[in-house]
Amino acid sequence: MNTQSGSKLYIFGITLVATLGGLLFGYDTAVISGAVDSLKTVFHLNEATFGTMATFYHGATVSSALIGCIIGSAMSGVFAEKLGRRNSLLLAAILFFISACGAAYPEIFFFHKGDGSVPVLIAFNIYRVIGGIGVGLASAICPMYIAEIAPAEIRGKLVSWNQFAIIFGMLVVYFVNYFITKGQSVEWIDSHGWRYMFASNAVPAALFGFLLIFVPETPRHLALIGHEDKALHILGKINGTNKASEILKDIKDSAHEKVEKVLAYGWKVLIIGVLLSVFQQVVGINVVLYYAPTIFKGLGFGNDAAMYQTVIMGFINIVFTLVAIFTVDKFGRKPLLIIGSTGMAVGMFAIGLLAYLHIIGASTLIFIVIYSASFMMSWGPICWVLISEIFPNTVRGKTVAIAVAAQWIANFVVSSTFPSLEAFSITFTYCLYGVMSVLSALFVWKMVPETKGKTLEDMSKLWRK
Repeated sequence: MNTQSGSKLYIFGITLVATLGGLLFGYDTAVISGAVDSLKTVFHLNEATFGTMATFYHGATVSSALIGCIIGSAMSGVFAEKLGRRNSLLLAAILFFISACGAAYPEIFFFHKGDGSVPVLIAFNIYRVIGGIGVGLASAICPMYIAEIAPAEIRGKLVSWNQFAIIFGMLVVYFVNYFITKGQSVEWIDSHGWRYMFASNAVPAALFGFLLIFVPETPRHLALIGHEDKALHILGKINGTNKASEILKDIKDSAHEKVEKVLAYGWKVLIIGVLLSVFQQVVGINVVLYYAPTIFKGLGFGNDAAMYQTVIMGFINIVFTLVAIFTVDKFGRKPLLIIGSTGMAVGMFAIGLLAYLHIIGASTLIFIVIYSASFMMSWGPICWVLISEIFPNTVRGKTVAIAVAAQWIANFVVSSTFPSLEAFSITFTYCLYGVMSVLSALFVWKMVPETKGKTLEDMSKLWRK
């Protein structure tokens, strides 16, 4: 062990395991994209069976995991404090695995295979909600775990890898779904293919759970529950033995400050954390991610071209997430967020104007790419960085849970209102997201403190002022 700086290999290994939770986050939320039509067939979600409610039931089935996401994120603070950060991630891995197996074979315990009745549909949705709870837990606790493990000087970079893993997980599952269905008939996909899609999630879930056995609990949590020797040992391996005692002293000093109260440091820190989460969604990113093929087709591109351009966007998202990873600890959080908001505003206002002028073509694609790239090098990863680090140690579990729950609620509102807004006016819709992008820049400029290079213990001093 290096007494000056600790083991870089050790910290990167721990981070790699933790980011598997982010990959599962992306994988689980996107896996259903390949099974949308099959679910309609398997569970008879048509007018003949459900009348005018068929579309509603189909939409509810596709999005049922979001309910679990809200529940899981809201409960994450309780689990993080009672079970610890690592064990909470282990619980998320178990939930991912149960959901993958159950969603693939919802008839497994009480029904015969191929039964598409309403009780089986309900069972399917229950398994999807269970997976959503896992996603909610992972979305809150993965960045929290990484932030509490990481040295201050590279914390932004390491937490940003979690966003990369989310986007990468989505891209991986698109290819998995593609290879499952390649060359197969619609009948085979409706009888077997959709099951393989959901079952494939069990592989990374099992790997995540297995590897978590070998990573430590965070030293911050260990110190807060009185296991100071273990905390010191881990801090030594991460930061070097020379700095470990100093960091542990800072942790212990902050541990005695109003441990149990969410508002121990006032309303402002909680409001900033919640608004960071809400702005990350109301700028419209999930509209672009969830509805990209529909948007491209609506703008005049054919079905094949729309899917091709969606894949291009997926690779662009990964590239610009890497830009954030390698600049966030150099340039700081605030500059990147403001630059990203500016780029998003330009992209959305331009798309709205082009739609108003009925100009459809390469220019539209260019501005969608500008918008998406601007988000991925700023609000995508850096929002998670700030949420994981901005709250003081003694309230982090509870406040992160509130902020991330607000994010999933905002996600649901934005995603569910987009079709109605688009039907009302596509120009108004994109300009609305453009306005939200401008407001997000003003919010960061006026309210969000710069946290680059600060330790997590410095947050207590920052908000006490």
